[in-house]
Amino acid sequence: MSNFDSMITRQRKWMLYWLAILVLCAGFLPYTRIFLGLILGSSISLYNLWLLQYKSEKLGRTIAAGEKPRTGLGTFSRMAAAVLAVVVAIRFDAYFHLYAVIFGIVSSYLIMTIDIIVYQFVIRNRKED
Repeated sequence: MSNFDSMITRQRKWMLYWLAILVLCAGFLPYTRIFLGLILGSSISLYNLWLLQYKSEKLGRTIAAGEKPRTGLGTFSRMAAAVLAVVVAIRFDAYFHLYAVIFGIVSSYLIMTIDIIVYQFVIRNRKED
């Protein structure tokens, strides 16, 4: 398994763990509206993460094959999904907290950043041993 594939697997696992924690919190804690907003935003964020990873892998394979890339990284699709989540949160404001949805949308980027920091820390510790 290449470094890219293991990174994809790690980040998706962390996103699924995050979503599982949010579902448990929504079920057991009294702040249901906030946690439902986080679940909505994080679900869209997981979709955006999957789309970004898929498009990056596809773009990398195209360039490695020596061909000219015909598509981008799906920026418009990811932005449209985020806007859709915000519109749903505004439309159904009795169920979703808007700021929680926005934080949920950003959660995959936080997880990617934390994953990179932890991975670099682990690599440094392996080299020192």
